[in-house]
Amino acid sequence: MCGREHRAASTIGQAQALDAADDERGQTSPVDVHPSNAQPSKWFALYTTARHEKRVAEHLGQRQIECYLPLYRSERKWSDGSRVTLDLPLFPGYLFVHIRREERASALRVPGAVAVVGGTGGEPAPLPDATIEALREGLTMRAAQPHRFLTAGQRARIRSGALSGFEGIVVRCKNSYRVVMTLQHIMQSYAVEVDLEDLELLPSGKSLVFGALGSAQAARGIQ
Repeated sequence: MCGREHRAASTIGQAQALDAADDERGQTSPVDVHPSNAQPSKWFALYTTARHEKRVAEHLGQRQIECYLPLYRSERKWSDGSRVTLDLPLFPGYLFVHIRREERASALRVPGAVAVVGGTGGEPAPLPDATIEALREGLTMRAAQPHRFLTAGQRARIRSGALSGFEGIVVRCKNSYRVVMTLQHIMQSYAVEVDLEDLELLPSGKSLVFGALGSAQAARGIQ
C-alpha cells in the first residue's frame, strides 16, 4: 500500500466514528457547536477520489466550509488540432480545508471526500497557516506545475519575491530554471519558475525542509 493510501485508510475509521458520535448527540451540523467551546480552525489536507478535486471544492463551498484548491494552467491539444487551456489541480487527489476538530465529519460527508490526512498515530495533522498563506500568494505570482519527486540535486532557497524562504532542488529547463519543492505533508512535489538572482545555493550537507527559513551564503554558477 502506498503512503498516501495508507494515510487515507488510517483516518477513514476515525471519520466514521465521528459520524456515529454526531448521530448519537443529534449534531448534524457544525453550527450546533457553541463558538465559545470550539477549538480554532486549522488547515488540513483532504484526500479526494481521483479527478474529483473541483467537485469536492464546490460542495465544500456550498456547505460554507473554507477550502483551498491550488490550480495550475496546462495547454492541451485535442484530436481535431484545436488547443485549450485547462486549470488543473496542482496536487492531484488533494485540497486543503480550514476546519475545527468538530467539523471533520461534516467535511468527510461531502461526495468525493475520502479522508483527512493523518500524521503520527493516525490523528489528523494540521498544516501551518503560514504555509497555506504563502502558497495562496506565491502561486498567483509564480508559474507552477506538478513535478516528479526528486531526492538528489543542487538545493537552493528562494531568497526574494513570491515564496521567499521556500527550499527545493534546482533544475534547468531549456533556458530557464525551476525549483522543485515537496509538500512533505502529502508527499507531492511541484516546480516553480525562478530567476537565478532570486536564489541562494545551500550547502550539500543541509537537509531539504519545505518552507524553512534560515541563512546560507549566496552563491552563483548553477550548472
